[in-house]
Amino acid sequence: MVRIHVKRGEGSDQKEFLYDCASTSAIDEIAPEISRISNLQTKIDRLVLELQPRLELLHGDTKAASRLRALSEAKSYASKDQVVYNKPLSYHVLRSHIQALERELKAVSEFQELLGGIEFGGEDSSRLCWAGKVLDGSKRLCDYIGSNEKTKIVIKLQSTDSCPA
Repeated sequence: MVRIHVKRGEGSDQKEFLYDCASTSAIDEIAPEISRISNLQTKIDRLVLELQPRLELLHGDTKAASRLRALSEAKSYASKDQVVYNKPLSYHVLRSHIQALERELKAVSEFQELLGGIEFGGEDSSRLCWAGKVLDGSKRLCDYIGSNEKTKIVIKLQSTDSCPA
């Protein structure tokens, strides 16, 4: 498996995560998956920013404690610390954390509005860039990095207008 270190954004606002795939994977297959993971990571970060202060105000409530726990678990799984611990993110696990949060927050109408109000970039609006080049969707990853399955690379996920041609 090729270990891809994905970075998105600049400076202190930078998001990053690890992603594993085969070197023979088509760029068209991995680009949407990486974009979906990045979008879910962003959604969790925004939910944490919006919900954590509100839930901490309800400190004594047992329902608030379970909501805060679900939020904390999602936050820790989606954090940059996963890169430090060398753990790749999975779309399905991130999605299950979002669904757990939705279940916990379903009863409160104020929180329900927050869940629906968070928008993020579409999969088509991002490109994968490696070594100063945009990765062509019609090629395979091994066309760029070779067939070694133990390769580690850093890829930048950028909007279509900010990636070099």
